[in-house]
Amino acid sequence: MPTNQLSPSTRGWLRFLHRKATTPDDWSSAGRPASWWDDRSTPPVLNFPRFDLSESSYAIPMMADVTPAWREVYVEIMDGLLARHTTHWAAIDWLTQIGHDPDRGRYPQEYVDLWLPKHLVGRYDMPGWTANGVEPWGLAPDPVGAEGNLFFKGWFNLMLGFHAYVSRDRRWNEPFTVTGLDDQTFSWTYDGINALLVRQWTRRPEGPHCENTKIWPYSLSAAGLGLLMHDHLTGRQDHWVYDRWLEIARQRFLGLTPGGRLEWMALYHDPLENYTHRAGPTTGLSVAIYLLPQDRDLAEILYRTAVDKIGWSDPARLVRTQPDPRFLLLGLVLAREFGDEITLARLTEYAQTHFEPTYRGDGGDEFGWRFGLDEPYPRGQLNALLMMADIGEPGAWRRVFTQPNLAKFDQPTVSDVDFPNLGIAEAWNEQTTDILHIGTYAATASQRRAPTAFRITQLPDASTCVVRCDGAPYPRWRATDAHSIQIDLDIDDHHIQVFTTTAAELTTSAPTGFREETRVPPQARPAPTVQRSTLDVATTPDLALPEIPRPPCACC
Repeated sequence: MPTNQLSPSTRGWLRFLHRKATTPDDWSSAGRPASWWDDRSTPPVLNFPRFDLSESSYAIPMMADVTPAWREVYVEIMDGLLARHTTHWAAIDWLTQIGHDPDRGRYPQEYVDLWLPKHLVGRYDMPGWTANGVEPWGLAPDPVGAEGNLFFKGWFNLMLGFHAYVSRDRRWNEPFTVTGLDDQTFSWTYDGINALLVRQWTRRPEGPHCENTKIWPYSLSAAGLGLLMHDHLTGRQDHWVYDRWLEIARQRFLGLTPGGRLEWMALYHDPLENYTHRAGPTTGLSVAIYLLPQDRDLAEILYRTAVDKIGWSDPARLVRTQPDPRFLLLGLVLAREFGDEITLARLTEYAQTHFEPTYRGDGGDEFGWRFGLDEPYPRGQLNALLMMADIGEPGAWRRVFTQPNLAKFDQPTVSDVDFPNLGIAEAWNEQTTDILHIGTYAATASQRRAPTAFRITQLPDASTCVVRCDGAPYPRWRATDAHSIQIDLDIDDHHIQVFTTTAAELTTSAPTGFREETRVPPQARPAPTVQRSTLDVATTPDLALPEIPRPPCACC
């Protein structure tokens, strides 16, 4: 599958995610989220529905980098995810887990062995219990403004960054309300949350707390990623607080050998108890996914140590995983990011064999991995992570943050698509030839061949456009204003090319095709990792462009 197109499974996941995000449900204190939101994965720390919101957002900027000229569906999804993140149920743990856990003397032994300091068993709160109100901070009714609850605002800030990355609108930088204790509401903006994180992190270099009294490298690294995205979008330089923290983490929270291996890693650190809860090197996978765009070398140490320890990188050993497949999914995504072909092939084969990839719905329009679970919907958190390995080219996740595509906002853009009836698998501007490539498909199989239309905006000059569909001149379009056109077609698999200013100018001087000197030299074309269209006008001099219909006027 070309990497400048969404794969069939990604299309199916996009359709299901769109349905989840746009179907109304009640996240207020009087309601309950729909059952397809994942509040079950990885207890006791991630089994809350907001983690489905945050992890479902990871694929959004990656898909937007595959179809940078079509982003409206991603904006709609992010609006649905973010709106839910402002509710009572998004902050349910902070708003209901008040004071110390009354059950902390009765935790299951397997939880005690994995999560708790042995010398404090029976009088220490389990990770996942937020303990709003304990000293020294007291009760904090605002889940964003609290001194603790870093993981709530850190992931929220990252999600707000993803929205801004796919949309130019400032909806989330205008004041919005977040639900707090006893249904109080608190006003925030995207910039305001980012600034709060920087202030709190500046005051506490070792890191703000998640659950009260616990500092988590996992959550802090996700929060750092949110700061990095905000810096790219605004030109600020706030990420320094994470860079400073990372130097502290190397000394206090990571057991690195002189040879560059990870012996242990802190699950969390409690500064009040002066206690660091250490775990084995496989824990590094959960941090490496967020660390990768911020410190690639350190992230690779965490990744390589983990996969070697588990044996995933050794073809002579069987692939094994825990009952919770989260770490294997992270390993698979990271193997692709780092170009570790052996580990990637082994984990991909294991996933295909054991995790039940399934097309769902009447027309097989939706896709998800069932993971051997007898559940009516794909498990949100697990699917969201695994889908990251299916989008774009290897390294796609890292490049969202290290090579963000912000030029897309000023380029020709596809809009008003009737999704989820019509889908867009490909939408990108070929800068060397001024061609917009659009690939369509029937996102709802039952609507195939039905009539539809969409617009293309931000064209340099709509009057000079030339349109081809499936290799032939295409007349069913019209200019709607000086910089926009509407294309009418049927819902099906099509490849459309819109030639903008440069291409149209060439038609007046090359009656039988492009002159030799107007062809794009190979060294000026996009990197070979992007598959070229078979209808690339720059390499097909016999298209006879003057025969292509000229655009009608906007009134007809």
